[in-house]
Amino acid sequence: MIEKLVELLNSHEPGERLEALTALARASAQGLIERPSRREYVNNHIHTTYSFSPYSPSKAAYLAWASGLAVAGIMDHDSVGGTEEFIEAGQIIGVPVTVGFECRCSFTSTPFEGRRLNNPDQESVAYMVMHAIPRRMLGEAERFLAPFREKRNIRNRKMVNNLNQLLAPYGLSLDFERDILPLSLHAFGGSVTERHILYALASAFTDNELHRQFLLGQFKSQLIGSIYVDATDELTHISEFIALGEKLGAIPAYAYLGDVGVSTTGDKKPQAFEDSFLEELMAYLKQAGIRAVTYMPARNTADQLRRVMSLCEEYGFLQISGEDINSSTQEFFCKKTEAREFRHLIDSAWALIGNEAAASQDLGMAMFSPKSQAEFPSLGSRIKHFADLGKSSIGKQARGG
Repeated sequence: MIEKLVELLNSHEPGERLEALTALARASAQGLIERPSRREYVNNHIHTTYSFSPYSPSKAAYLAWASGLAVAGIMDHDSVGGTEEFIEAGQIIGVPVTVGFECRCSFTSTPFEGRRLNNPDQESVAYMVMHAIPRRMLGEAERFLAPFREKRNIRNRKMVNNLNQLLAPYGLSLDFERDILPLSLHAFGGSVTERHILYALASAFTDNELHRQFLLGQFKSQLIGSIYVDATDELTHISEFIALGEKLGAIPAYAYLGDVGVSTTGDKKPQAFEDSFLEELMAYLKQAGIRAVTYMPARNTADQLRRVMSLCEEYGFLQISGEDINSSTQEFFCKKTEAREFRHLIDSAWALIGNEAAASQDLGMAMFSPKSQAEFPSLGSRIKHFADLGKSSIGKQARGG
């Protein structure tokens, strides 16, 4: 029975997914499922089926609960389509959640034009994340993102054509509408990514899911350069992204990657990214209006982490942690964050929830609004205030408030 309910968490129907999750929560309350011990792990970068992931928002929330996460955050590419379900799922299973999206931004007409930032495939382009979007502003975020998804699909089709040219000598081909679009939730506000294309290719070779994931990682690191088409029209400029964050009452953040030696996720080849000019980049981001930096402790070396944390303190960035979950082979938590030097990431995660709660009532109360910055001039005091708000808001939800 329990296995069937877990399977239904990936049903095509959101209502059926949430109904299965409700039944699992009931089973836990009855002692039929062992309740996990609540650890102080946080993960604010969980992809779902609304971009590329084997997990629906409901299943992602369930696995966050089963992993003992204290806070879980949804983070899909170019999409907020799964956020409402994720919020409801978190309330059902009892996991505090925060919501956002990830997108690629152009750094043209900045000092970093022509330089490789955190994007393995394209210079002058960076992955950026929008954290802690107030629920009342999700519609506004969707209106902003929808046109970019359509433009992205124009480029996706070009990449499929490039791939088919490589496959032709072997008698293989993929069709975007037949083989790739059905893998996505495009019709429901989801995005179609390069991973969907490469997963479709992997599926042409094997039905075994673990083998598919392995091939996907290999294709992502070794093949994508042969078919990649530079993103242009689907990019928002970094200045537009920052302005959107202010409009939404959200927290725009840079996603630090760091030079890659051996890829912990198996989908990145050894490559240099922003480490050689990180101080220059941090200074620019601060001046431009970026509020936070997110990084993944499991992915970086101790020296990289010490350096990025030190620079975040120097420039006054909120530090956010999230392990980039898009594969069934990944764990939802990072044991490295148990160390004392990462304790601040827990408060930051609660502060994201606090921002959503406050700004949902009044955008002028957002964490980086002029009013909040005047009331709490030091970032440390502001983080504490909003973390307390976040915990209080979850307590009210639990009491039906």
